[in-house]
Amino acid sequence: MTTTSRQRRTTIADVARAAGASISTVSRVVNGVDTVDAALAERVRRTVVELGYRPNAAAQGLARGRSGTIGVLVPDLANPYFHDMLKALSALARGGGQRVLVMDSGEDPYEERELAEDLIRHSDGILLCSPRMPRADLAALAHRGHPMVVANRVVLGLELHTITVDFFGGMLAVCGHLAQLGHREVVYLSGPEASWANAERLRALEAARAFGLSFRTIPCGSTTEAGYETASAALESGTRAVVAYNDFVALGALARCADLGVRVPEEVSVTGFDDIGMARYASPGLTTVRVPRDTLGRLAGEALARLLQGAGGEDPAAVPVELQVRGSTAAPAGAPSAAG
Repeated sequence: MTTTSRQRRTTIADVARAAGASISTVSRVVNGVDTVDAALAERVRRTVVELGYRPNAAAQGLARGRSGTIGVLVPDLANPYFHDMLKALSALARGGGQRVLVMDSGEDPYEERELAEDLIRHSDGILLCSPRMPRADLAALAHRGHPMVVANRVVLGLELHTITVDFFGGMLAVCGHLAQLGHREVVYLSGPEASWANAERLRALEAARAFGLSFRTIPCGSTTEAGYETASAALESGTRAVVAYNDFVALGALARCADLGVRVPEEVSVTGFDDIGMARYASPGLTTVRVPRDTLGRLAGEALARLLQGAGGEDPAAVPVELQVRGSTAAPAGAPSAAG
């Protein structure tokens, strides 16, 4: 019988013996406690490197009164918008020796409070991504005093550390683009009712009336299926331009147009929002708004790190966005553009 031996992992006791120090002294050095004699601390650090000792993250967290975990709550993990945010945040956390615990509320505003409370119990700080919960629930979480950052929602009157995207400016750019092409009326496939980002898009559509663009709203949602199902109602209205809440909705609308034999952009223009990877490769390529989701995730992680270190500071301004014009938009047949 052949026995496969596994190399024994170096323990804190091994480091203590090799450095000629007590286990408690090694523990203090590893955990950054500065009450150890400088020469002894340096000897311990050299021994740690020589032996390749790797402290247990959970044990370190307990020693410091922390779990070493960051909690993140998202409304829909199926949405790649949140994948990109999480990837950037996870890289930042990993660099700081932390883990990330993610929960998905399934777009249920009334589920979020309980999930957030659970994250608070198991993490040092939490990030709420595009929370849909009622204002009172968000206020209750803020009053807990637990380090918390909110991405993509602004609530007046609450002291929240927020990181936001310029959704208003992005939608206004979409409206300006369509108006310049000669469109005067659009149908908006509206996003989740409790979404602050959706409210900002609606605010921009209202503002676009100033340069001659009117709109109708059709309740939709945030998925491709929702876009596909509601596109028919938009087309039946006779509109020449469909403005979707996000790229998923827009891709569903494009698919419905193809099934019905409606040519895009010759008969109807379609726009999205977010510039997910599939938007560029749709047929035709989707005119949309590029949101730097990695930047958003990084800024949120940095803000949370400052809170965990006991530092506040002002929250950054809204992350800028950029209109990406592709083949899904064109001037309506027979209508001169505003630039013409």
